Amino acid sequence: MMASTTSATAAAAFGAAAAAKPLAPGCARVPAAGGRRRSGVVRCDAGVEAQAQTAAKAASIAALEQFKISADRYMKERSSIAVIGLSVHTAPVEMREKLAVAEELWPRAISELTSLNHIEEAAVLSTCNRMEIYVVALSWNRGIREVVDWMSKKSGIPASELREHLFMLRDSDATRHLFEVSAGLDSLVLGEGQILAQVKQVVRSGQNSGGLGKNIDRMFKDAITAGKRVRCETNISSGAVSVSSAAVELALMKLPKSEGLSARMLLIGAGKMGKLVIKHLIAKGCKKVVVVNRSVERVDAIREEMKDIEIVYRPLSEMYEAAAEADVVFTSTASETPLFTKEHAEALPSISDAMGGVRLFVDISVPRNVSACVSEVDCARVYNVDDLKEVVEANKEDRLRKAMEAQTIITQELKRFEAWRDSLETVPTIKKLRSYADRIRASELEKCLQKIGEDALTKKMRRAIEELSTGIVNKLLHGPLQHLRCDGSDSRTLDETLDNMHALNRMFSLDTEKAIVEQKIRAKVEKTQN
Repeated sequence: MMASTTSATAAAAFGAAAAAKPLAPGCARVPAAGGRRRSGVVRCDAGVEAQAQTAAKAASIAALEQFKISADRYMKERSSIAVIGLSVHTAPVEMREKLAVAEELWPRAISELTSLNHIEEAAVLSTCNRMEIYVVALSWNRGIREVVDWMSKKSGIPASELREHLFMLRDSDATRHLFEVSAGLDSLVLGEGQILAQVKQVVRSGQNSGGLGKNIDRMFKDAITAGKRVRCETNISSGAVSVSSAAVELALMKLPKSEGLSARMLLIGAGKMGKLVIKHLIAKGCKKVVVVNRSVERVDAIREEMKDIEIVYRPLSEMYEAAAEADVVFTSTASETPLFTKEHAEALPSISDAMGGVRLFVDISVPRNVSACVSEVDCARVYNVDDLKEVVEANKEDRLRKAMEAQTIITQELKRFEAWRDSLETVPTIKKLRSYADRIRASELEKCLQKIGEDALTKKMRRAIEELSTGIVNKLLHGPLQHLRCDGSDSRTLDETLDNMHALNRMFSLDTEKAIVEQKIRAKVEKTQN
């Protein structure tokens, strides 16, 4: 198994291989005949180029040889599954919005992460409430450091400041966390359904881009199964609301009770979350909402679907005019810059005393659509996703009971995933042992057939001898292979199975562990050079 710490020498070898990538030194621009220059004509010294290629090859070999010297540090335990991230529970929205990764950029982020020296697989889960990176790390310490440095570089936040808000979980703790996230147990609003859809989208995005590795793909798919089971087998969703629903409840909570349903509602952005805002306004008895959106088609589609409310469309160019006529402004757009600043809020007309004299901005976007300085305006109040905590304080005892029921299901799904992952440990040894036995069988069979003579055997006799040799090998391998099973179907522990695997590796000189790690390092070196 592979250790969680790699040697500095192996890491240095990676750098040497990368630095040796041939850049065609010795190339020079060649002027055209008669002294006239032709741009783009390049002459390369073939000898120099060949030397550069030879040097690159030598560096690659050196990297692998250097790895072999220090590979024993990898053998003690396998690669680690890790999650590094921050959420509404650990970091303010100001930090989360700097780290947010738009869905269309997930494949690019995965590509950048897996190009890091000690990261084999990666996935990004970025929502308004969390930004989490799931990885399979060849080395725990170095892999975590590389991911944190990547997050720091992307966000512009110093790594030391990031670490104050990051959480890091490993192996079964990381897997359990993802299962809890998928089930809605880690959400601001217990059991909310949007997060399960977002976890599904990670898998869909990975499948379309080919970016998810075997372990991460299986973990996310099992997390989806866990999330579905929790919602189907417990009543965790009853009474629970989405972020959009919590936003509506918060707005009504802040309005005078007698005037809540008569308040003039404005929604900016008709995406998925905006659509849910309208849905929950209907559930609360609201009869009219003005929707500002870039295009009318999406608003028309919502209007067709939701007949119980009057939906008035206004184009984006009339956003501030619409805000001037609204008591409550919900914002839910993908804009990376604020739509409302202090100057915009000050320019809006005052609100009637019946509505409390204050215009409410409920911003459920990350990055935020409403600047925090808007709250400095006397007649305006701004609430963002962090403020939704006020809505979900009720029924704590009921939420805890539901969460306990859900944890039983999550534990079952976690055991299934870990049994599957444990089973992967012995697959290379099983393949090598079978291949080793088949080579011996084929060699000895050929010697036997040569001694008997081809002419002395009928096709039926030859087939019978071949089946006999195959049967003997299968019978002999049955016992050892049974002791390499670790899929949860028997009482054998992982440690026992791995002891058996190491014993077979030694007895038959299979050396599978080093071969696997060498293959991974070779892939990293080749990827760096390309």
